[in-house]
Amino acid sequence: MERNWAGTYEYTAPRIVTATSVDDVRRVLAEPGRVRALGTRHSFTDLPDTTGTLVDVTGFAPEFELDEAAQTVTVPAGIRYGVLAVWLDERGWALRNMGSLPHINVGGATATGTHGSGDRNQVLSASVRALRYVGADAEVHDVRRGDPDFDALVVGLGAFGIVVALTLDVQPAFRVRQDIYTGVTWDRALAEYDALTSLAYSVSVFSRWEEPSVGYVWVKTRLDADDDPVPDTLLDGARALSGESPLGPEDNVTELAGVPGPWMLRLPHFRLDAQPSFGDEIQSEYFVDRAAAVAALNAIRPLGDGLRPDLYWTELRTAAADDLWLSPAYGRDVVIIHFTFFRHRPQAVAESIARIEAALQPFGARPHWGKVHGFDRAAIERVHPRLGDARVVFERLDPEGRFSNAHLERLGVREAR
Repeated sequence: MERNWAGTYEYTAPRIVTATSVDDVRRVLAEPGRVRALGTRHSFTDLPDTTGTLVDVTGFAPEFELDEAAQTVTVPAGIRYGVLAVWLDERGWALRNMGSLPHINVGGATATGTHGSGDRNQVLSASVRALRYVGADAEVHDVRRGDPDFDALVVGLGAFGIVVALTLDVQPAFRVRQDIYTGVTWDRALAEYDALTSLAYSVSVFSRWEEPSVGYVWVKTRLDADDDPVPDTLLDGARALSGESPLGPEDNVTELAGVPGPWMLRLPHFRLDAQPSFGDEIQSEYFVDRAAAVAALNAIRPLGDGLRPDLYWTELRTAAADDLWLSPAYGRDVVIIHFTFFRHRPQAVAESIARIEAALQPFGARPHWGKVHGFDRAAIERVHPRLGDARVVFERLDPEGRFSNAHLERLGVREAR
């Protein structure tokens, strides 16, 4: 019995094959039947599943190709971000940003538009310079930034082939410190939301929708020197001097209390060598146009009393716009509203998600592709203006629907068969 990371979904595929090479993937695709890629199992739905064969791509050796002149690194799709980050930092290089969990694999995270935070930081997918995939013809194909299909394929949901390698942008390594601010009220946060989120390289707000305080503001400051000053106050809140975290014990999260450190040990919230997040959870997440951020957050606030019995935390983050057709930040800067729920009352969580989506519907919220949501084809088409264009590309590259599944057909990413 194979389940996702959080134990909330059991895969139904009758066969799972662990691939350790491109030739292994090609051999699977030389056989008839539907095929889907499986990574570190961080999707919360049937998105990766299939009625045919799941190809686990996490078995590839951690072999990387660094091109310092081009400022890129080429990596296996199944590699975890944290493993890659350690390797890069040892050589003086860095990724622009990371997600909260360093445990997620590069291929799955970029294929679903996963992200970190920061007003000027794009989702992780925007760092993809090129990708290599095995297509329905069992042949290897390469697509690069600027090629006709590139913007359709990067956030491609596995809908066109099995991605086996990606080339990512890198930059010189840098230092970061993390500080927690408490006491910031909703009134000040929403009155000066731009000041709040632009305070540092990456800013996250952890809230349980209580009043009057928003909760914890987690600030990641990129440093020129380890003794760079940071403000002691933030709006009407103050910097906590302890290493207190909203996300559990110190041995689970990356180091706080303003201790400078390398980018790869500060940009994620969680440590690679520890259990990420809470584990036993359901996640849901929505991307709202930055211009509608305050109105959208005010629409959620009245739901707080009903959400709290099943809510670990809501995390509020930001991301810059990109040009990738199915990116949740396509064409607009976004505020990201994330919910981590307990899983002991799944029906109550489903009802909460329905209320959240109803509240956010006027703002054109886009759901995270890999997390729980209630959108159907019509709802997805309303918020993703290039969905039809992407579907045409997927159908052309995979006319028999080998990489399709019930989830993609339910959302209109692939045509029903």
